[in-house]
This record gives sequence, structure tokens and C-alpha cells, in this order.
Amino acid sequence: MNRRDFLMSGLGAAGAAMAPAAFAKPKAGAQAGGAFPPGFYWGAATAAYQVEGAYREDGKGESIWDRFVLAPGKIKNGDTGNVACDSYHRYRDDIALLKAMNLKSYRFSIGWTRIQPDGAGAVNQKGLDYYSRLTDALLEAGIRPLPTLYHWDLPQNLEDRGGWPVRDTADRFADYAGIMGKALGDRIENWSLFNESKTFTALGYNQGVFAPGRKDPFAFIRSTHVVNLAHGLGFKALKAANPKLKVGSVYDVTPMIPASDRPEDVAAADIWDRWQNLWFAATVIDGRYPDGVFPADRQGDLLNWRDGDGERMHADLDFVGLNYYSGTLCAYGKGASGVPFIDVDAQWPYAPPAFETAKTDFGWNVYPQGFHDILVRMHKVTGNRPIEITENGCAYNMGPAADGQIHDPQRIAFYRDHFAAMLMAIREGVPVRGYHAWSLMDNFEWASGYSQRFGLTYVDFANGQTRTIKDSGRWYAGVAAANRI
Repeated sequence: MNRRDFLMSGLGAAGAAMAPAAFAKPKAGAQAGGAFPPGFYWGAATAAYQVEGAYREDGKGESIWDRFVLAPGKIKNGDTGNVACDSYHRYRDDIALLKAMNLKSYRFSIGWTRIQPDGAGAVNQKGLDYYSRLTDALLEAGIRPLPTLYHWDLPQNLEDRGGWPVRDTADRFADYAGIMGKALGDRIENWSLFNESKTFTALGYNQGVFAPGRKDPFAFIRSTHVVNLAHGLGFKALKAANPKLKVGSVYDVTPMIPASDRPEDVAAADIWDRWQNLWFAATVIDGRYPDGVFPADRQGDLLNWRDGDGERMHADLDFVGLNYYSGTLCAYGKGASGVPFIDVDAQWPYAPPAFETAKTDFGWNVYPQGFHDILVRMHKVTGNRPIEITENGCAYNMGPAADGQIHDPQRIAFYRDHFAAMLMAIREGVPVRGYHAWSLMDNFEWASGYSQRFGLTYVDFANGQTRTIKDSGRWYAGVAAANRI
């Protein structure tokens, strides 16, 4: 079967139902304001490697990002996360920012190498003590802790033993999850397992632009299966530590929009939706992979599947976290995916003259309609499980003006339009219970170093990581206080 025939054979009911209308214009009423449900969680998000710093303090081990940033040419300007926002020492300052913005939920991640420096074996008590202090300080401030166990910082020792393509890594993750559930489960109810599985596996093992920097498509495909196994095993480990815990995971999702009404483009969008949006989220919930991505007679070998893996990776998640930034235009033809049997062009390769979109300073398209559309689409996958928006935001890189303040009207407009799209989805029955802006503050933006600023708070990295809430942060504080736009 050639690639075109495979794409066409993969077009099923889901693909046939997709509108092949390229960029959909915002629906009528999308800009309307209104109130959010009572008790809605307004929050902000960060991640350990991006903000903590203190990369060698109190027994912390080496992660793949600690190693990767040292490779010449991998990170813009040679930046590292060695100090970042210094949140390891300044977490109380971070909590003060949350309070100043009237936020009631803080999504952060736990650095695995602070807990187990080598990814296995003995627990580093000083690392546990740090997250215990952070948890207590959040609770004292009336803020819900929402930790993510894995936000891309695999212990380097586990990578040296094969990393995510090796099945044993899933067992090591389950051990780590159990440790955290026992240590903090008395105070933290809601836990996320992973952040953006599709991104760290693809960019780390296929494209090589993120840690650990490998370019092996078959190791990449195996890594997706091991991460799904780790979801199931980690879920069970947390529940075993404390059955009262509510366990979810975080998936980055994007509406897949056919570039035209050609059957080939519609089929490409359908398969890309299964691969990008369902391969982790639907698989973990269902205990089986979506059909039509790989030929059935090759999938087992590609994944290194073993009997019983369906049950091992199955997790009846209590809630689902979704990250949204933009949409993806799909077309049949030469693609940049590097994944066997899939052809899809890079993000937004076409610019239909009927609908140009604004762009952030990172070059990402601003497409709030896609936020509504992907929430409606994923609701059909996740059922009635509560949804937390765990990331949504934009990079605009303006610094302090003459008055010392950071005036960022573009970010305010971005959030206003996305909140309207989210509210429209809620009114249509999507069970969104919370929203976390990315990010609480400017931080280390992976391969882009400190060149891109997503924060509601400006961080002066050259002068002691001092923090200044931006205009957008003050605007967001008003939204959170009123629970409406």
C-alpha cells in the first residue's frame, strides 16, 4: 500500500465529519462577555526546569535538560536553566504574585531529580522538603496546588540507560509517582502525570531539538508507547498510595484543519488528529490505540507491544488537562513529521488570503476560534471528565516602558478572545472547571532560552530576577476577581 492509498483508507467517520474549510472565522458572539461557572479556578502555570534554578543544590541530580543545555548551538544565546527565575529560593515571591492576581490555583511541576537524583533508588529528603514547603505555603495562601509529575526533565541516568524508548523507564516513573503520592497526598488532592507527551517525545527523540537531542524515528515511536505505559502505571501507583487522590494528565491539543476540501487533505487532517490529539489522551483512557495511524500488521512491532499492555497503560483518569496555543493546517504531500506513514506539512504552511491571522512575537498564529473547536472535539473523547486548561498563552517580548511598567495590550487582547472562546465552549456543555495562563512569569523557554516572554509578570534576568506584574497581569487579576469577562 502506498502512502496516498494508506491516507485515503484511514479516512473514517471522524474525518468525514470534519469541515474542510481551512481557517474558520470566529463565530458570531465569540467576543461576547459573561460570567464563568461559580467556583471556576483561575490560575497560572510554570514548570520546574523553567523557573526553579538551583540546578545542583540540596542533592538534586542531573536531568536531561541540565545536560542538553551544555551542547553548543542547542539553546539560543547559550542560555541555561541553571538559575532561571530562582524560584527554588523565591517561591514565596511567586506565591505573592499569584495572590496579587487573585489566582486560586497554581500549576507547577516537580523535578524528578530533586526526589530521586538518579531516577531510581533512595529518596532525597531535601528535595521532598522543598515541595512540602511550597505546598504548605500555597495552602496557607488559599491557593490550590496542582502539580505535574513530569514536565520533560528525565533523570540523565535513566536516559543513559535508554530513556523513554526503554520499557523499564515506565516502571521507574511509577516508583517515583508512588513516592510523591505518599509524601504529599495528605495535602494535595489533584495530580497530573505528564505534560505534553507528544511534544517531548517528538522533539526529544525524533527531531532532536529538545532534550535528549536524539533523531531516531523508531525510538521515538517506541517512546510514545512507553510513556503511555507510564501513564497507566503511574496512575495506579498514585491510587495505591492514596485512593482519594484525583489523577489526570496534560495533553497539548490543536484542531486539525484540512487545507482544502480535497479528499487527500481531509484524510491527512483526520489521521493527524488521531496521531497528535488522540494517540496519548484517548489511548490512556481507552486502553487501546486509535485505528488508522499505522498499518495494523506493523503497529505491534513498531511499538514493541507485549501481551497485557492494554491494561498496563489504561487509566480511568479523574480529570484531563489540555494545553492550547494555535491550530494546525494539514495537507497531503511532503511533510516535516518524519513519522512513517504520515504526511503533514508544518504548522500553518499556507496563508489563505480570505483569512490572515495575527502572530505572536514567537511567530505563532493567534487563533482563538481553534480553542473553542478543540475543546468541543476533546470533550467527545474525554466524556464527562472535568477539564482543566493547564496552559494557554502567548509570547510578546516588550520590556519596561519609561514609567517602569510593561504595557502589553496584545497579550490582553489574546486572553480576552481566548476566554470568550472558552466561555462559549462551556455554555455548549464542555466541562471546563479551571484555566491556567502560561505563564505566571517570564522564564526559560526551552530551546529559545530567555528570548521569548510568555509571562503575566516581567522577570529581569540580568538584575536578580526581580518581578514586575505586567498590564496583562493586572487585567487578569480583574477577571479572576469578578469571575467574568
